Amino acid sequence: MTFLLVDQEKLTHRRILYGRRQGRKLRTGQRTLLKNLLPSIEIDLPTGSEDFSPPGLFAVQTEKVWLEIGFGGGEHLAWQAKKNPSIGFIGCEPFINGVVKLLVNIRDDDLGNIRLYRDDARQLLDRLPAASLDRVFILFPDPWAKARHNKRRIISTPVIDRLAGALRDGAELRIGTDDPSYLEWILWHMQKQPAFAWQARVPQDWRVRPDDWPETRYEQKAARAGRCCAFLTYIRQDRQAR
Repeated sequence: MTFLLVDQEKLTHRRILYGRRQGRKLRTGQRTLLKNLLPSIEIDLPTGSEDFSPPGLFAVQTEKVWLEIGFGGGEHLAWQAKKNPSIGFIGCEPFINGVVKLLVNIRDDDLGNIRLYRDDARQLLDRLPAASLDRVFILFPDPWAKARHNKRRIISTPVIDRLAGALRDGAELRIGTDDPSYLEWILWHMQKQPAFAWQARVPQDWRVRPDDWPETRYEQKAARAGRCCAFLTYIRQDRQAR
């Protein structure tokens, strides 16, 4: 398959968010959550050369830090945080309606191990120390299916390179998609970065969702439309071995 890569490879440190920031008008209760809960868990990146420590974001000591880029309605992030209370979670999502849905779960389940960043995830990746993350999720990102929009895809060489720096040796990168063209795009871009090794050995390894990868609304939507999903797992290779 031929990819339009010219614009994609020129994306280095541009911070451009495409798509909507807000959908339906928020209800009174949702606005109250934004006012009262969000400020206590929202990440404010330090300016200048000030250090940024992901574990330092959490009130209690965390064993590991996991990041989800584009968490949508937050059901996957909330599930993981509830199942792994000793792990700190960072969620990136600019769409305010999705943020509010996650805030409801954080409040109802008392999830104190989640912190949110509501801007371009690349800004956060730029400030992360090397080898500071233990797992990253990019689940069903917008495929931007039109060729002229391919440059808007979050999966790109610059982002993959930044993730390679931010993930510890042996850490996992999980990517999900239901779009065949985006799947080929992801495989092509990931294959170019030797820091990551795809864990698939047989088709079932990427066609079947792992038990600790809960179903999201995007997967349900794909199933209703008759689209097959791909569940990709990559491991960050040992730096010393390369």
